[in-house]
Parts: sequence; structure tokens; C-alpha cells
Amino acid sequence: MLANIVIQFMNGLAGASSLFLVAAGLSIIFGVSRIVNFAHGSLYMLGVYLAYTFVEYLGRSTLFGFWGGVVAAAIGVGLIGVVIEVLVLRRIYRAPELFQLLATFALVLVIKDAALYIWGAEDLVGPRAAGLRGAVQIMGKRFPEYDLFLIIIGPVVLGLLWLLMNRTRWGRLVRAATQDREMVGALGVNQSGLFTGVFFLGAFLAGLGGALQLPREPAQLMLDISVISDAFVVVVVGGMGSIGGAFLAALLIAQAKAFCIGIGDVTILGTVFSFSKFTLVVEFVIMAIVLVVRPWGLLGKQQGAQRGAFMVEPPLYPLNQTFWLSVLGCIVLLGLLPLKGDGYLLVLLIDIAVFALFAVTLHFLMGPAGMVSFGHAAYFGLGCYGAALAFLKLKLPMEVALFAGPLAGGLGALVFGWFCVRLSGVYLAMLTLAFAQIAWSVVYQWDAFTGGSNGLIGLWPSDWLKNKTLFYAFALTLCIAGILFLWRVVHAPFGYALRAGRDSPLRADAIGIDVRRFQWFGFVLAGIFAGLAGGLFAFSKGSISPETLAVPRSVDGLVMVLLGGVQTLTGPVAGAAVFTWLQDTIARNTEYWRAILGLTILVIVLAFPMGIAGFLKLAAARLKPQAEAVP
Repeated sequence: MLANIVIQFMNGLAGASSLFLVAAGLSIIFGVSRIVNFAHGSLYMLGVYLAYTFVEYLGRSTLFGFWGGVVAAAIGVGLIGVVIEVLVLRRIYRAPELFQLLATFALVLVIKDAALYIWGAEDLVGPRAAGLRGAVQIMGKRFPEYDLFLIIIGPVVLGLLWLLMNRTRWGRLVRAATQDREMVGALGVNQSGLFTGVFFLGAFLAGLGGALQLPREPAQLMLDISVISDAFVVVVVGGMGSIGGAFLAALLIAQAKAFCIGIGDVTILGTVFSFSKFTLVVEFVIMAIVLVVRPWGLLGKQQGAQRGAFMVEPPLYPLNQTFWLSVLGCIVLLGLLPLKGDGYLLVLLIDIAVFALFAVTLHFLMGPAGMVSFGHAAYFGLGCYGAALAFLKLKLPMEVALFAGPLAGGLGALVFGWFCVRLSGVYLAMLTLAFAQIAWSVVYQWDAFTGGSNGLIGLWPSDWLKNKTLFYAFALTLCIAGILFLWRVVHAPFGYALRAGRDSPLRADAIGIDVRRFQWFGFVLAGIFAGLAGGLFAFSKGSISPETLAVPRSVDGLVMVLLGGVQTLTGPVAGAAVFTWLQDTIARNTEYWRAILGLTILVIVLAFPMGIAGFLKLAAARLKPQAEAVP
């Protein structure tokens, strides 16, 4: 028993070192640039692929071939990071943080399809590490020599980073930029060069972490998403920008995973508890607990507002007669579109209507309420499963079961929101992600009730709605009603109270506004209508799966809102329509649809930093004075 515990502890140490390498790079990049680099997982994935290529080219069975390939891969990824920083990120440092996140997400899509084109879709299994192919005896158990090496490499890298940051001029500049990058620029420091160097170091660490994993896992295309989730958790638990915190958090999370695997299945009072399945969510449970108890992470510090940062303007234009006439015209057009199309067009229009409502609920949190959510798909997915379970388990009519969706979404937001509104910024966003992953894990593993990974099927509309045109009209009516209701709330006293709490919590509190309570109610309201969108989605597709709660669905919502523009009410609707249409059209015509979609998003981000609707509104405002000046 003791030997097993020791071996699991050693496994945890090896896993912690690997996790620390990629998390340290992410933490350094965020500390200086304040960019939440969603593409960091892609750099890790490239490290594995490049290591495989270099090792195969240099000789997989020789010391120089393997270790030279690992170092070359890390350097190669570092140089790719420099290219990304110079060509893309340098152009958007002054853009809102969320647009920077959108740009890095677009890079994820481009890099994934680039890897697909270069290396193909098959998993690539690398060789065992040259010189470290054996095992040692520890308390009668065999333990790989390579894992011992990984245990050592983590503290070594930590020590080298400490020396770099504390004993070199460049490191002192990095630490100064972490505290106040505007002041560093005012003192004459070349910020562009500093940021480029930081990105090289962060990308190099991500590539090194990936390259060192080659003997332990194959190179495959899903590494980016799985690794970035773990890296985000480590960085947030340790404290954003804290390298020591990242190391401590990596130890904590890796040990928790290792011991969950070691414990396996345990029977308590006749009930079997599978701790091995708990590994899917244990890091998010740890993150949720840490953020609730210590909102800035284990070794983190509260981040102050950066001078000169771009502030997102709220939608303040009144809902005048012109606005409502424009909305009425759009509704009439949407009602007439099915007359010119076929069944496939109806399916696409239903998707656009559903995701427009979903995007508007997320915008309601991000814009007026000022609360960024990385896990908004939780309420969409709970709406899907609430409606589906009411229909299949309770045998309720479709019309009644549908409204179990908003109930489930609202209840989820009621519970999760109570904790989330106590945080702000990136920490709030990551706590929403933690709760979403917990909900996904429950749905994914509860086979007897939710269908587990297989999902649920047989979710068909009532007889009077089986005609696609009628179901489109039904879904469009509900979605438009939900969107208009939320737009009206934004301009009601409740919406003004939300904006007051977002813009100046202290002043809002001084005039008697309970900021947290209003934010909590806003969370619930957004969850209710996201649940309605989920219920409609379930009956439009006829089946659902745990993917409706997964991270990619939340990212889709963020992309829709940001593409349209956070500064306008109509932005999320435009973003949802454009993103859904682009994704569907491109995916049907090419295998590399992600790259094309990613490049399209990058063009929009660089050309229209205020989003599509924000750009059109600004253009209209500029043209109006010119038109008035014409006699």
C-alpha cells in the first residue's frame, strides 16, 4: 500500500513538472502583456509535432537525435511565438482584452489546420527517450527513468527562471512591466522589443513542455484544447503572473489527479465512487475552491487597472422609433426568407435564431453587467438537458418540456452566479469556466440519467411543429421575444443599475445599489434565456450530447459577441448570424474550414476592432454630419 502511494506521488511530481513548463510560459506572457493567450495550447501542440519531426530527421535512436530534436522543437516554437507577436498581437495591444482573446482563438483555428495539413490526422507516436529508456526500483516498484528526469527538470526550470527574473536587467524590466507597463514605456524602455522577448520565452517554454511529452503521449490534434484548459487552471490557481504560484498550483493539481487515479473505485455504504473518473474535473473543483476562498490565487496579487487601457462603452442609445422600425423590418425579412429557400436554409435559419439568443444572453453579462463568462455554455447545455429530460423522463408534452430548459438554465445560474459575482476580471471568467466544466463532467459521466457521452435522442417536436417552416416560425418568435426582452431590460432601471455597478462599484454602493445582488439577478436572467435557447436547440436537432456544455460552445458564444461588437445591442445578433453562416458554409466546402474561419476572424479583428455592428454604427455616425452638410 505504501509503495503504491509513493509511486503515485512520484507520478504526480512528473506530471507537475510537465504542467508547470507550459503554465509558466502562459503566466509570463500574461504578466507583461495582459493577454490571455488562448493559442498557448497550440504552441504546446506544435512542440510535440516539431519534436517528432526533428527526432525522426536527426535519428530517433541516438542521444543527439532525440535531445537535439527536443531543443530544436522548443526553439522553433519560440520563433513561431515571435512571428505571432510581431504580425498579429503587436497590432492589438491597445484593443480591448476580449478582442485580444478573440485574436488568439483565431490563431488556434489556423494552427490546428496547419498541423492537419502538414502532419495529417493520424496520431504520431514518438520514440522513447534516448539514454533514459529503463526503469529504477522504488520500494519494489518499477518507475521510468524518464519520469525521474521530468521530476528534476521542473525545479531546474523554476530556478533558472528565478535567476533570469531577479539577476538580470532584462528580468528586472519584465518584472517592472508586470507591475506597470505604461511607466516602463515612459522611462524609455523599448516595449516592443521587451514584449517580443517575453513571447519568445513563453512560447519556448510551451514548446519545451510539449517536446518533452513526446515519449509519453502521441502528437495529435486535440492536444491544444486539453492542455490550454489545464494551463489556465494552473495559472489562475497559482495567481496570474506568478511563476512560483504556477509551480505550486501544478504540484497541487498533478498530485490530486495522480491520487484520484491511484484510489480508483471505492465502495462507501454500498455505493461505488469512481475517483478515477473524478480526474476529468478535479482541477476545476480545486480552482473553484481556491477562487472562492482566495480570489487572486495562491500567490497572486490583485491586478490594478492599466493606465490608458481601452474601456468598452455601454450601449446607451435609446430605443427610439427608428430602432423599433428597423427591428420590425428585420423580423419581416426573416419571416419571408423561408419562401425563397429549401429545407436546408430553414435549418440554418433556426440555428442562427437560437445562437443569436444565446449570444445576446452572453452580451447581457459582458456588456451591461461587465462580467465576462468563459463558461456560458453551461446554461445553454443545462437548458438542452432540462428540456430533454422533462420530455423523455417525465413524458411531458414538448410545449411544456421546452420551458424546463429556462428553468434548468436559471437554476444553474442561480447557484453558480452566487459565487461568481464575488470575483471580477479574469478570475471571474475562470470561475465560470470551472463551474461549466463541473456541470459538463456530471452530464458526461451520469450514464443512467443523462446518457453519458452518448447523449439523448428522440427529441422531436409535437405533430403541429414537425413541419420545418412552422418550427422555424415558432423558434424565431421565442428567440425574438427573448432578445427584445433583454434589450428592454438593458434600458430599464435594472439595466442602469447593472451599468453603474460595472463602471463604479464604490459609487453605486454609496447611492444604495446592492451591486452583487443586481449582478446575481443579471446572472440568473441571462441563464434563463440561455436555457430557452438550449431547449429550442435540443428540439431542433432531435438529439443532444455533452458537447452542448463543453468549452468550445462557450468559446463560440464569445466569438459571436466579439465579432458583432460589445458596444452595441445588435452586435451579438450580427455576430451570431455571421459566425454561424461562415462556420456552416466553409465547413461544407473544405476540409480546412478552421483555418479559413480563423483568418476571417483575424481580418475582422484587425480591420474592425469594435466589431461588425460597432464599425457600421461608427461609419453611420461619420456619414450623418456629411449628409447634413450637403445643401
